[in-house]
Amino acid sequence: MPENSADRAGARPSPHDLAPPTPIPAGLVVLVGPPASGKTSFVRALVERRQIEAEAVVSSDEMRLELFGAVSEPADSDAADAADARIFEERDRRIAARLAAGRSVIAESTNVTPQARERLIALARRFGAPVTVLRFAPDVAGLLQQYAERGRTDLSAADVRAYAAVMSRDAGADRLRAEGAAAVHDVPGRREAVTPAGAAARFTFAPGRPPGR
Repeated sequence: MPENSADRAGARPSPHDLAPPTPIPAGLVVLVGPPASGKTSFVRALVERRQIEAEAVVSSDEMRLELFGAVSEPADSDAADAADARIFEERDRRIAARLAAGRSVIAESTNVTPQARERLIALARRFGAPVTVLRFAPDVAGLLQQYAERGRTDLSAADVRAYAAVMSRDAGADRLRAEGAAAVHDVPGRREAVTPAGAAARFTFAPGRPPGR
């Protein structure tokens, strides 16, 4: 019998490697995780592996770039509030359009606060769509390392710590289920020595109804 790569390396496969992928039903998928936790890399891997279509991902950062040409917040607080309102109105419109058509949609933003999730879960309820939450661990040391590597200028290390603290306090699995999530799954990452492609391979996504039906 030929050796596999794990045998050659003298390592045993993890239980996750042996388990079948976790199925995600058609509906709303809410990503929950601080900045630099790997959400964007994960959805990019899903698209590259053709597990989801690019149009299924609705990203608040990408929408800010699309609408305003910049990821950073405007300096004026009133302008920033107006920009945020427009971004999230457009996000909600795109999510609603896919849910109304019976298609899956992934809400890619931090979503660490109950208020952010409440707005999304209310949208899903309007269309009778199940909500699946994918959690990205708020491991502060790993977050700060990834933040430093990316050289982000739109937030500070203190911001990253603050997001992680809010998630640790307000986004436990039991709370997420109480808020309306039908299922909550943790997405492995750097802490588990899992690449974005490896994490993506641990899930399968139902696309929902084909367009036009």
